Amino acid sequence: MNWTLEVAFLPVTDVDRAKDFYSRIGFNADHDQSPTDDIRFVQMTPPGSNCSIAFGKGLIEGTPPSAGTLMVCVDDINVARQQLVDAGIDVSEVDEQRWGHFVYFDDPDGNHWNVQYLPYR
Repeated sequence: MNWTLEVAFLPVTDVDRAKDFYSRIGFNADHDQSPTDDIRFVQMTPPGSNCSIAFGKGLIEGTPPSAGTLMVCVDDINVARQQLVDAGIDVSEVDEQRWGHFVYFDDPDGNHWNVQYLPYR
């Protein structure tokens, strides 16, 4: 049996601001539904990913930022960083480690993101 991670839920304080932020960095807006007045479900997927993020109203207890860091993997760390810069995102310089290259940024609610490039792949 396969176990696949499909969706990671993020706490946000402003759903529209979060949707705009993730749209600017290239995530696809898969769903934006409000089945009731108390629930709004937004699901967004990074290009080429099989795992999405979800946020909204009435989905997660607790306040941002999330307890952990989310990671996305890319084929070219410099292109990824430039895409974030071009979208107006405050992103770190490239952190070149022996095991990989990374850039880091936070969404407007302080949820932490780590972008990873593995040069040996």
